[in-house]
Amino acid sequence: MTEPTILNERYKLETRLGSGGMSMVYRAQDLMLERVVAIKVLREDYSQNVNFRSRFHQEAKAAANLSHPNIVTVHDFGYFSNQLFIVMEYVPGTDLKSLMRQRGIFNTQEAIDLISQACSGLGYAHRAGLVHCDVKPQNMLVTPDKRLKVVDFGIARALATISPDEQSEVVWGSPQYFSPEQAAGSAPSPASDVYSLGVILYEMLCGRLPFQASTPSDLARMHRQALPPSPRRYNPKIPISLEQIVLKVLSKEPASRYRTADQLGRVLSSFSQQPQPLSIPPEQQSTLSPASQSYPSPRPQEEPVVVISTDHHPDFVDSSSDPDLTVISASSNNSGFDWPTWLLALLALLALIGLLPFWLWVYYVLNPPV
Repeated sequence: MTEPTILNERYKLETRLGSGGMSMVYRAQDLMLERVVAIKVLREDYSQNVNFRSRFHQEAKAAANLSHPNIVTVHDFGYFSNQLFIVMEYVPGTDLKSLMRQRGIFNTQEAIDLISQACSGLGYAHRAGLVHCDVKPQNMLVTPDKRLKVVDFGIARALATISPDEQSEVVWGSPQYFSPEQAAGSAPSPASDVYSLGVILYEMLCGRLPFQASTPSDLARMHRQALPPSPRRYNPKIPISLEQIVLKVLSKEPASRYRTADQLGRVLSSFSQQPQPLSIPPEQQSTLSPASQSYPSPRPQEEPVVVISTDHHPDFVDSSSDPDLTVISASSNNSGFDWPTWLLALLALLALIGLLPFWLWVYYVLNPPV
């Protein structure tokens, strides 16, 4: 597409803001309403594909029905010169992933403030009956005054269309951030978006992802089977109570997490309002950190045949030598012998046997033999 171009005699493209595998985003002028907008244009080769056109249209409809301060507003949808486009609210600033690359580790309050805003927007979508299905920092725009807005409902699902027992052989999403059930091709739910928020919060607090792998398939397997390393291992300044929240959100089973983004947002709000204790010295962390507790093994799941990312992720790293990642096989279980319990049971049995002569004496006192 030659720049500048006027779409449908109304939208004048000015500068390219970014591009992905399937679309390009431009800053543009709405000549009719005289305002700045952002326009996502589906690449021409994808615009000719019926499936991609349907998905692009779905994104426009899903987001257009949502009106919330933490969700980017969709203004219009159109077709020009063999290409589909979506007209959206223009948000000055940058995406959260870029900020994470610049900042490294965020302080606790700033991370909670941003994730709480994401929870507010996604919680509204959940109440409206939508699961985003592709929550990641690239889909969160942050303004200079620290306002966050969620974008890209391209693979969003309506809850009414999701069957609890559905199984797909093709997985859409971003392997760095999708949930274990999405990685297995199972039905997503609002708890799936909550898991993705947990991955983002972990990355903001620790300066790294909880799972790292050399391929998307290996990464998907880790989401399903590997325990996340303790966040305090990488950032001892994280309060223990916040670490517990993060690890709960990263539970393998959806029922073990917070069920909706609204619920996670309330938990984070309560945490931020509580006075925080002083940091615990590293030598005492092993007895206090939830990372030392055992986790249940995940349920065995079918391996998805294909993992399709909606983004390119060139920053996969080799984690084969990472000692902090423990992979649990689907058939493993926590079957270690519980010595304290058996010892207490044995003592109770001995006490019962020791009382037997006493009860026999009481019986004969009350019932003397003739």
